[in-house]
Amino acid sequence: MNTTATFPPPVEARKSWLRADVRWLLLPAVLFLAFVYVLPLLDLFRLSFTGPSVFGNFERVFAVSLYWDSLVRTLGIALSVMVLCAVFGYPTALLIHRSSGLVKAMLTAAIILPYFVAVLIRTYAWMVLLGRNGPINKFLKMLGVIDEPLDLLFNRGTVLLGMTAVLMPLMVLTIYSGFSRIDPAVLRAGRSSGAGAIAVFWRVFFPLSLPSVGAGCLLVFVAGLGFFITPTLLGGPGDQMFAMHITQQADFLGSEGFLQALAVVLLVITLLVVGFAMRFLGLEFIWGGEKSERSVAHHAQSDSTVRSWGQTFADAIGWPLLRFLGALPEWVGTAFVYLVGGLVVLLLIAPLAVVVVLSFSSASYLTFPPPGYSFRWYQQFIHDANWMTAFGTSVTVAAVSAVIAVVIGAMAAMAVVRSDFRGKTLVMTALVSPLIVPPVVLGLSLYSYVLRMNMIGTVPGVAMAHAIGAIPLVVVLVAAALQSVDRRLELAAAVHGASPLRVFYHVTLPGIAPGLAAATFFAFLHSFDELVLSMFLAGSTMSMLPLRLWADINYQLNPVLAVVSTLEVILVIVGVTFARKSLARSRA
Repeated sequence: MNTTATFPPPVEARKSWLRADVRWLLLPAVLFLAFVYVLPLLDLFRLSFTGPSVFGNFERVFAVSLYWDSLVRTLGIALSVMVLCAVFGYPTALLIHRSSGLVKAMLTAAIILPYFVAVLIRTYAWMVLLGRNGPINKFLKMLGVIDEPLDLLFNRGTVLLGMTAVLMPLMVLTIYSGFSRIDPAVLRAGRSSGAGAIAVFWRVFFPLSLPSVGAGCLLVFVAGLGFFITPTLLGGPGDQMFAMHITQQADFLGSEGFLQALAVVLLVITLLVVGFAMRFLGLEFIWGGEKSERSVAHHAQSDSTVRSWGQTFADAIGWPLLRFLGALPEWVGTAFVYLVGGLVVLLLIAPLAVVVVLSFSSASYLTFPPPGYSFRWYQQFIHDANWMTAFGTSVTVAAVSAVIAVVIGAMAAMAVVRSDFRGKTLVMTALVSPLIVPPVVLGLSLYSYVLRMNMIGTVPGVAMAHAIGAIPLVVVLVAAALQSVDRRLELAAAVHGASPLRVFYHVTLPGIAPGLAAATFFAFLHSFDELVLSMFLAGSTMSMLPLRLWADINYQLNPVLAVVSTLEVILVIVGVTFARKSLARSRA
């Protein structure tokens, strides 16, 4: 009997599925970022050249000592913070890498949790810790070291401490990610050859980890260039960062042109630094991805140079030290790692813990330890209409921003992971590039754009701007979730006649749901905490939680601010715990 097949042959179905072109899913991301991100930045460049002469605004930037000195100071502070983060972050990452089980989970949580707490809240925590009535002054006075409280705030040392504490998680997580890619067999081979633990570390492990150290240094340095919240709150008049002048000049209508020139200078310096990093580390260092085959071939010579420099560095410093260190027992190095790593974890967690305790204080001012405990400040926060309005607005904006970012970012991640085309690495770099643009530059560029759209002080206008920075987070998380989905399940569904849409709905979507949920939370949190863009786009009528917190911190420190900080810490703990479990399920 002659029969006719009702379904296409399995091989043809596989070919049909594999040929499915999902690159069109990039279109929403391309259009959104082109009109809301790229065009405003290009307009920023255009405005910077307006004036009596083409380069007149830039000549003024470099001719006026106020701005030139501030630029040099910014570079110096960013470089100092980078070095401090590298010196103390490396042993901390090594401590996490060498730990296991519950200890490793607790150390990782101690690094991750502060990373997702708003910079403003972490800086406020340091103001409480270092204040005249703070625990440090109280402890020194109890020991009899001092008779009167020390003025620990508003100096360069405090700025470096605060910025290092804020950016330390970024360094530790980047270095730790690099450690996880080092093949343990290489280290075992070194030990089996008769080399001691210190020799193996210095000659093998350390050179292999240098690319991740370099990536961490560049990310911290670039982030430090755009900082102004922490230096403003912890520093004195001589600690003003370059980004601070942009926010100050934004209040003057006559600054147009010159104001954009200030932003362009900061942006160009950032791009030059990132371009230098790309030359040696590849484009992937921005999002911590692994290099594609084309990228590996393109950067083979650069990677060889990095390894050569790393080996030369290890040799130059290592051999003189190995003669001394080789005689020391292994426990000395272990003790050093535990000591430094423990100190870093303490510096990250202690300020937040102090703020949480202070939120339950019965005192009418900030003092630690509290004279008593009560819920009076929580009641004041809940019954304060201004705080509740700010809280509600921030939740609304964050929800809208998260929806925009998740829809656009998830589609873009699907296109990048499920299709193969030339320039994929460049596309991924473009998608995550908002992470490297200083927020003050992005905020200034968006101000004119949103103003022309008559959307200043509106939920859609602010949410749209917040989504720019949330999209990279969604792309990275959803892309990681997609890579963990077994493609054979998708192909099996396609073989049995399921359309690409049905395959996605019944196979792919359930597989990436945990990662999608985590991406939604982090996109929401990114918007909920965003201060800099809100300062430019919220206008004078829109009340948001970060803006209210910023205004009160500059005006007076009171326990209500500790309540707001505590609620955010709880939100981050719950959200990160949920995200961690969700991501773990997606990998199972």
